[in-house]
Amino acid sequence: MPPTQAESVIKNIIREIGQECAAHGEVVSETLVAFMVKAVVLDPSNGFNMDRTLVKSDVQKLVKLCVSRLLDNKNPSLDTIKMQVYFDMNYTNRGEFLEEHHRVLESRLGSISREITDNRACSREELESLYRKIVSYVLLRSGLGAPTDIKIVREATAALQSVFPQAELGTFLTLSKKDKERQLKELTMIVTGIRLFNRDCGKGGEGIDDLPAILHEAIPATTQHIDSQLETAQEQIYRYTAILEKVTKNPLISMELQPYMLKEALYNVRQYEIFLQIILSDIITCAQEVEMMIKQLGAQLEQLKMTVKSKTAVPTSQVFPIFIALSSLWTSFQDETVLISVLSNLTTHLEPFLGSHEVLFPEKLIQSLLEGVTVKSDVCRMKEHMGDRVQLVDFKKLEWLFPETTANFDKLLIQYRGFCPYTFVAMDGLLLPGNPAIGILKYKEKYYTFNTRDAAYSFAENPENYIDVIREKAKKNAELIQLLELHQQFETLIPYSQTNLRQKITHSVQTDLSHMRRESCSQVYPLKDASTQSMRESSTRVPRPQIYLAGLRGGKSKITQEVKVNLTRAIDET
Repeated sequence: MPPTQAESVIKNIIREIGQECAAHGEVVSETLVAFMVKAVVLDPSNGFNMDRTLVKSDVQKLVKLCVSRLLDNKNPSLDTIKMQVYFDMNYTNRGEFLEEHHRVLESRLGSISREITDNRACSREELESLYRKIVSYVLLRSGLGAPTDIKIVREATAALQSVFPQAELGTFLTLSKKDKERQLKELTMIVTGIRLFNRDCGKGGEGIDDLPAILHEAIPATTQHIDSQLETAQEQIYRYTAILEKVTKNPLISMELQPYMLKEALYNVRQYEIFLQIILSDIITCAQEVEMMIKQLGAQLEQLKMTVKSKTAVPTSQVFPIFIALSSLWTSFQDETVLISVLSNLTTHLEPFLGSHEVLFPEKLIQSLLEGVTVKSDVCRMKEHMGDRVQLVDFKKLEWLFPETTANFDKLLIQYRGFCPYTFVAMDGLLLPGNPAIGILKYKEKYYTFNTRDAAYSFAENPENYIDVIREKAKKNAELIQLLELHQQFETLIPYSQTNLRQKITHSVQTDLSHMRRESCSQVYPLKDASTQSMRESSTRVPRPQIYLAGLRGGKSKITQEVKVNLTRAIDET
């Protein structure tokens, strides 16, 4: 089947599944459906032949199975897959987020920038109109107040006139388009710096939020909330793990517990824990950046005060660079404010994907299963085996890495997201974090950790066997593809007619586990911008400002913190 025809078939399957679910009152995204299609096709128990194109009967069977799984609202596996799809579509790492954020802001200025740079004003009225447009541009680019607020406009106009009087418009109009754009950006930064300095001196700053103060309160509140969520999730993880260990040793209990899907519930909470750790790592980075920026802000403002102190006139060569530096620093504060708001919002939206654990596993049942069992934390398990290291003399052909002999030991990219592969296979899918201190096995240019020395030795005897078993288990529990980062292993298993699904299913998300520090990364999907009806002022159109207050819950704190996010509509949308 030609690729274009195959893509059409897949799209039709996805559409049909979505319509079937909608008919049953369940609205599902195309991305989620695409992931489920892959999950169902990969599961060997469903009997799909991976080496041939789907025929009509296969399609009907596929649709039926996918709809059935998507409507199963009491299945932890579905909750986990939904969580993974949501996170993949709404999270991006810090660098990519800020790059995309700046690109969006820049695109919003495109229309008014063209109105200014293409302007051929001649008459007095036309020049006055052009100057007002420049003031609006300065306000929109700086993000310091609404261009419809008369007090803010007057303050910005006064600051602009002090460095770029209207009489200089004639010279401005003779510049090339690129030079005009460059001057507009520079004027914005200088005016922003002036307004920030005046605000600090108590002589202005109308409509400028105290971002350092907002962030100083918002970051600890957000961190506290996530820490609280993590603590609750980890308590649940440790209890589920203890029960599953007990079950593995007692086949009778295992049969009784099978309908409860406790293992799938463990995967659900483990995935939630991992996503919270990614978000928390980003927020910690924000905190470090903000702390550094607050010191820089104080130093720059103090330098400005000393420069202009008791002077009637100051050379522009002395103050303009400081104004520009102030403006650049404030832009960074704005970036951190938006980023914290987005991360807080993402955290809130992850919670519903935990599913109804209380309904599936009543406390009474959990307590009875925990009878005679010691619940251990991940850290506690690691401490138990800190002294049990792999002995190199026991291995002549395998390479083992240790912290004292390996550069960037804590930066190594560990397979299965750091979970022990031997334990996962030997204990029927149980997830226990590996302990790098025992030794990291380097096998075929990939790295593996284990929770005990015995586990390391057993895996090392036949690594391929364990790798194959894990891959087969992931076919039956598709959420493991994301959870254990197995995407590359499944690329070759997807028939060519399914290749277009790769753009719709989740991609790798690397996290910081408590015992292995790593870079966070994921695919970026720009969020849609909220907008509102614009207003007309004078001879140029500017949008009505929209300020979004993101509630940042403070965990056990009774005080609610807020972050302001400017969602003013793009100029070129008016």
